[in-house]
Amino acid sequence: MALPIMAKATAVWLVDNTTLTFKQIADFCGLHELEVQGIADGDVAAGVKGFDPIANNQLTQEEIDAGINDPLHSLKLKYNAAAEGEQQRRGPRYTPLSKRQDRPASILWLVKFHPELSDGQISKLVGTTKPTINAIRERTHWNIQNIQPIDPVALGLCKQSELDAAVQKANAKKAKDGEVMSDDERRKLVSTEQSLGGDPEPAVPEAITAAETFALADDSADDEEEETLLVDADSLFNLPDAPSEDEET
Repeated sequence: MALPIMAKATAVWLVDNTTLTFKQIADFCGLHELEVQGIADGDVAAGVKGFDPIANNQLTQEEIDAGINDPLHSLKLKYNAAAEGEQQRRGPRYTPLSKRQDRPASILWLVKFHPELSDGQISKLVGTTKPTINAIRERTHWNIQNIQPIDPVALGLCKQSELDAAVQKANAKKAKDGEVMSDDERRKLVSTEQSLGGDPEPAVPEAITAAETFALADDSADDEEEETLLVDADSLFNLPDAPSEDEET
């Protein structure tokens, strides 16, 4: 359900200016019912100025009246065509603090192994900025000597499906512009699922032709003969010792 802007300030206004139930206000503003009760008691949102949803084109008076007359009525946010699509994520991806130190390594990996990706695509994949990407691409980053390329998927900065989609989009744009793709770039167009689902390698045939059998037999016979000759040659050097004078006597 879409929520109004400045939800807490809107709840303050509805508590002060209407007789709607706490549950109706909580559901409309995306708050907990006890939080709305705290607003009414003055324990929550102290000092917050109320935000009029009627004047700001978020509710109609008719909708408020319907909620007052029927405690089970759920308030509906007024449709605003200009706000269509505003909830979609914009800008770089949010990266947790624990993983932000891994971003330079993932950027170096993408720059090295996927040079077809644009700075904007890399920025969306790992949640970084274009100056940082340019610094790593041009090797002017302050810590470039200690950065090792690591797959962003392995680091958990993006999903494999997102990386595959970005690579396919970049290669498709490159092909549309008339640039020739190398064999490696063509292989990148195949997603991970497709590559894993390929045909298995052909197995070694169980049956060997007769000619190959005879050739193997001849080779084994030659090896045995050479081994026998080597043994006989060694035995020539192990002659019995000459009898001593006592034995002759």
